Amino acid sequence: MASKLTSREADYSKWYNELVVQADLAQHSDVKGCMVIKPYGFAIWERMKAVLDEMFKETGHVNAYFPLFIPKSYFSKEASHVEGFAKECAVVTHYRLMNDPDGNGVVVDPSAKLEEELIVRPTSETIIWNTYKNWIQSYRDLPLLINQWANVVRWEMRTRLFLRTSEFLWQEGHTAHETSDEAVEEARRMLDVYADFAEQWMAMPVLKGVKSANERFAGALDTYCIEAMMQDGKALQAGTSHFLGQNFAKAFDVKFATRDGGQELVWATSWGVSTRLMGALIMTHSDDAGLVLPPKLAPIEVVLVPIYKGEEQMAEIVGALKGIADELKAAGLRVKVDDDDSKRSGWKFAEHELKGVPVRLAMGPRDLAGGTIEVARRDTQTKSVVEAAGITAHVKSLLDEIQQSLFDRAAQRTQETTTRVETWDEFNAALETGGFIEAHWDGTSETEELIKKETKATIRCIPLDAKDEPGACIRTGAPSKQRVVFARAY
Repeated sequence: MASKLTSREADYSKWYNELVVQADLAQHSDVKGCMVIKPYGFAIWERMKAVLDEMFKETGHVNAYFPLFIPKSYFSKEASHVEGFAKECAVVTHYRLMNDPDGNGVVVDPSAKLEEELIVRPTSETIIWNTYKNWIQSYRDLPLLINQWANVVRWEMRTRLFLRTSEFLWQEGHTAHETSDEAVEEARRMLDVYADFAEQWMAMPVLKGVKSANERFAGALDTYCIEAMMQDGKALQAGTSHFLGQNFAKAFDVKFATRDGGQELVWATSWGVSTRLMGALIMTHSDDAGLVLPPKLAPIEVVLVPIYKGEEQMAEIVGALKGIADELKAAGLRVKVDDDDSKRSGWKFAEHELKGVPVRLAMGPRDLAGGTIEVARRDTQTKSVVEAAGITAHVKSLLDEIQQSLFDRAAQRTQETTTRVETWDEFNAALETGGFIEAHWDGTSETEELIKKETKATIRCIPLDAKDEPGACIRTGAPSKQRVVFARAY
């Protein structure tokens, strides 16, 4: 059995790192900065991927795949894009190894230098827009709505499992449109898809907004985002959707014949979420006993554990539980009967609690004789004994209740840790408490950078529903037209 986790209150960062490893979600790789996603962690990611993929397809998108390697010259075509990613790029310079004639093992063959160096994909705008140039000739070819599921590499010096690694998994949508309005509508639509997924499936409330110029994606005119608040009072950017204008179409000369016979540059978007969502899921709901999963994303929604003495009791109780499991599966639930006789029931209880299984059903001889079963819910760690005959309806209702309860709990915490401030002193006091801070800002990049340098707080977003509200900037006292949302963040 895994050792007891460090408490969140004692050391939140250590708690997170221990939980990821002990719950069998992921581990550090021998390749510095990279991770191994273990089967249980990958099963959760597969649930996320399946749901999102269906949501993308429902909004008209199709999947494709583009190369991992991108010619370096492509990056130089969009100036702000290369500037934004230059420090994170991994570069392939040679294509062959050889035995070192001096006996120092294997070395790069100096004669096998690439004519043009290749960037290992940090994001795919450049390779995709170079491809779109051949796919788009007329307005009849638009809109082009494409997504790809892939891995990307962004060289990171300081890493944390799921939250920031040199290689991670994600999806990236890249769409082409006839008009600016259509592209903006697409970027906003996909932001709404992300927000719906976060709230309805992850049970994680999010704030929808637009990034400041300083925090905007490299090469975008506008970056829309969803921001979530973690239990330790730090924000996490959970997804972004970018209106790219005509920047990439201009860089790669992607034009189309318009309806009136003219020629115009295409309008573009890109949008993505990554395995960072796994970190968000963990930090939104989990507790000192381990992982807490919303039922909709749990690989196992219900685990059934027999309690017995001797082989005869075991066979009888396991048989009864398998019958119940079949009923639950027929109702569409993801179920496991844990009949491993090499482990005690207490060990199993602790293990499934650590792994965040939403509902545990346990049956002993007395339950079998009395037609009852013990039901334990992971989110509240409470137990009850119910009639086994109506267990399927009871469990389905309970799973819905847990899903909603997790969202409500996270929403209440976010609301309680959101503070509205008027002065610099109030701002600094609120930062120490943690949470979102609604404050006036004078709109300049210089002030934004100054606040970041002095406090490590960033503008998480300008909320989409923000109202005009004249005021004075908390740092400079200069006029401000509306409040923005600050926080320290991952």
